[in-house]
Order: sequence, then structure tokens, then C-alpha cells
Amino acid sequence: MNSLNAATTEALDVSRETFERLSRYVSLLERWNPKINLVSRNSIKDIWVRHILDSIQVFRCAEPVGHWVDLGSGGGFPGMVCAILAVESAPDTHFTLIESDQRKSAFLRNVARECGVTCTVMSKRIEMLDSLGADVLSARALADLTTLMSFCDRHLSKNGTALLPKGASWEKELASARKEWNFEVEPITSLTEPQSVILKIKGVTRG
Repeated sequence: MNSLNAATTEALDVSRETFERLSRYVSLLERWNPKINLVSRNSIKDIWVRHILDSIQVFRCAEPVGHWVDLGSGGGFPGMVCAILAVESAPDTHFTLIESDQRKSAFLRNVARECGVTCTVMSKRIEMLDSLGADVLSARALADLTTLMSFCDRHLSKNGTALLPKGASWEKELASARKEWNFEVEPITSLTEPQSVILKIKGVTRG
């Protein structure tokens, strides 16, 4: 089981109701993880920082929106965490989680049901979907930035924003992506890993 220290609890900065939903989510993930490998063994020991808090900061980079699409949702980071937070703070936002793995999709649907979250889980490959017209598009640990730009070009609305967490090599990925794509970008330093960022991207067009 995961212990939650006072510093992390303070950093979460959520209501009691939201915290209860997140705690239920963590319990479900711990139960399902040995069967379908939602997160690594090492990271599940520090799930509140490595996954929950890391996802919460993505949610707090977004403005209130109508349609939030999370690509390659896997165990639900950041998409399901953001959907849980939105129950109270952005109830008009609809979440669509894209996950091609049927077992992981079943997990996500179970979490939504157990945690009282209304969202759509689509068990399809990203490149096979028609444009989703997302106001916000998120993706974590899914692909390199150049590939993500092609997904943004397809699924992000004209005035939409992409929120893409990236690790220490983000500047190299950014330089590579700019060879093929034009876009506005604001790097936001990660709260959980100082060398990492959340790339806030708008205006994606092919270069």
C-alpha cells in the first residue's frame, strides 16, 4: 500500500470529496496492476507523486473547456485524474479517453463507474479515429513530440491547446518537431521533476 505524507497531501490541494475519489482510484489501480501492468512496480510505490500529482499539475495548466481528449490513456494518467478533478471544478467538461488495449480500457471504465466520473473510453487506435475536435488534448509517455504533433493536427480544434508532459530531453524533441511543424509553445516546469516540463502548445500547422 502507498503511504501519503503531509507534504504530498498539501501539494495535492484538493477537496475531501475529490481526495476520496482519487484514493478509490489508487486502490483500484493497486488491485488491477499485477494483472495488466498499468504502471511499473517501482512507480506504484510512489504513485501519489509520480502519477497522481504529476497528472493534477496538467489539469491546472488548462482553462475550462468543453471537450478534453486524452490519448493513450493507459492506466489513466493524466486523463482519468483530470476527469476526477473536473467532477467538482469543471463539471461541464466532457472527457474522452483513447486506449487501444481492451484490458486497460476495461480498467478505465471500471474506475469511472466506481469513482462517479462521466467520461467516454474509446478502445481504438488514435490514427484510425476521425477528428475529435478537442479543446484540450493531453498525452503522457505516449510518443515523441513530432509524432504527437501529427495527432494534434488531426484531433485538436482550431483554437485548442495541447498539454504534453515531457522529460529531461524535451528541448531536443522540441527542436526536432519544429523541423516539420509550426506551433506556439510555453514550457511549464514540472512540480514533480525539475528537469521535466509540460509543453502547452497551440496553433499546430504543418511546416
